[in-house]
Amino acid sequence: MMEPGSGDRITIGGLQIEVKVSAKDAKLNSAFEVVVPPGFDVGAHRHDHGEEIFYVLEGELDLLAFEPVDISGDNWREWRSRDGRSVLRAGPGSMIFVPPGCPHAFANPTDTEARMLFLSFPAGHEDYLRELAGLVNGRAGTEAVVELRNRHGIEQLTTIAA
Repeated sequence: MMEPGSGDRITIGGLQIEVKVSAKDAKLNSAFEVVVPPGFDVGAHRHDHGEEIFYVLEGELDLLAFEPVDISGDNWREWRSRDGRSVLRAGPGSMIFVPPGCPHAFANPTDTEARMLFLSFPAGHEDYLRELAGLVNGRAGTEAVVELRNRHGIEQLTTIAA
């Protein structure tokens, strides 16, 4: 049981993450409340294992969770799937499920913060997020971030804009 605002905090650039459930609490999933600042773009990426769910609580986000016909270029918002799907402009109550290997992304294109619930399976994604925060907030080079992602089975497809 948790009060609002409780949980360990992780900050990556302007992204604010509260860890609600971690690997110390559960075996199957980690849960986070995430505040996404205006202009933040996590960049399209995929995980070689694990699954994720993003559920918008407040505000609007652009969400991607499909295999695009073409992954060229750095603007994932222009990507389309073979069956015609495109990026979802998501308001409260919108959700995406991300299976292993599926390209996905989220961004806040508005001028106000958005808030979402983020679930990651299996538990433990908070370890990656803490390491990433240390690198990004410490202004580590791109090579260090790429090495971290490789260790965690993450392939970055487009640029992150924090």
